[in-house]
Amino acid sequence: MHYLLLFVLLTMLLFVPQYWARRTFTKYARPLERIQGTGGELARHLLDRFGMQDVGVEKTQPGGDHYDPETRTVRLSPDNYEQKSLTAVAVAAHEVGHAIQHHRNEPKLTLRTTLVKATQRMQQVGAVAMLVLPIVMVVTRVPGVGILVLLLGLVSMASAAVVHLVTLPVELDASFGKALPILQEGYIDKRDESA
Repeated sequence: MHYLLLFVLLTMLLFVPQYWARRTFTKYARPLERIQGTGGELARHLLDRFGMQDVGVEKTQPGGDHYDPETRTVRLSPDNYEQKSLTAVAVAAHEVGHAIQHHRNEPKLTLRTTLVKATQRMQQVGAVAMLVLPIVMVVTRVPGVGILVLLLGLVSMASAAVVHLVTLPVELDASFGKALPILQEGYIDKRDESA
């Protein structure tokens, strides 16, 4: 019973914030005349303002908004790049927040970047382990080897949870420590601040 409750709580922790964010982004994605520029224009302006002229801004596939520290590029989905909406400017400012973290060499972003790379490799190992598990069980006929391969697969896949735990403070800082204070400096209307 305790395991079921733990599973439900972990599932909620993983999916409820994503659902809430997606719902909020959709709600505020309509263009507004009072927004001074597009998300792409705001991102370029903020990067220049904070002395990051070497960081690029480009359009990417829908849902692919992110800051790429390796290529030093803020990537915004077409709607967020081209539109004048609260969602567009909030997402642009958030991704610029990550660029600011990188520019300032903030250790949490560095740790997250390192963990993401390691986790990608570990998940590949885990996927292979899970694929070969039935073969190992049939060939060896030793349950201990199968259990070991299963544990390897589960641990490597669970490494994503560690990345999410490290990512949360980085994301909160990009949104509430960087983007929101910047937007409140006059980039959005006072009536939009509570949205």
